Amino acid sequence: MKLYYSPLACSLADHIALREAGFAFDLERVDLKTHRTETGRDFREVSAKAYVPVLVLDGGEMITENVAVLDWIAGAAPALSIEGELGRTRVLEALTFITTEIHHAFKPMWHGGSVGETARAGVKVAALFDLLASSLKGDYLFSDRPSVADCYLFVMLLWAERFKVATPEPLKALRDRMLARPTVRASMAYEGLLPGDVAA
Repeated sequence: MKLYYSPLACSLADHIALREAGFAFDLERVDLKTHRTETGRDFREVSAKAYVPVLVLDGGEMITENVAVLDWIAGAAPALSIEGELGRTRVLEALTFITTEIHHAFKPMWHGGSVGETARAGVKVAALFDLLASSLKGDYLFSDRPSVADCYLFVMLLWAERFKVATPEPLKALRDRMLARPTVRASMAYEGLLPGDVAA
């Protein structure tokens, strides 16, 4: 399979999750401004949506949208989900909250919002982080091991560092636990990311 990614984009969550799952996969970097992949291909020929992540399975099937990719990974690697009748539902609930609320709230910071817009976005993200911090059920969101939702949350926490958004202590600790994981360090190293870089 192949993951199309862009460094520090939300596709980093999928990159980490694929490594956590122990899957064999290829990676192809995408320049989201030029829509060119590292091999020179027009990324819009891969996906008309023209944004990452895109996961192409071994049989040629393509999955787009971060929640869908992460849900597929969790289904293929149950250790990255949670057990119980509502296990998948709870993971999807967390993924949906992260993508529709937290990820979306960062938009002014990434896309040239005014000083006022970025300040309001920072306040909103901080409040959303507080909600998640109050619901932790262990070292990670659901237990003492990470799920695909933690992979996505980790990327949002890196974004918070980048844009100097206030983060509650429980989520700082979660971020640090993720940073200590070999799969996370390998993913970030591959994408050319170091903790000092993302905190700039």
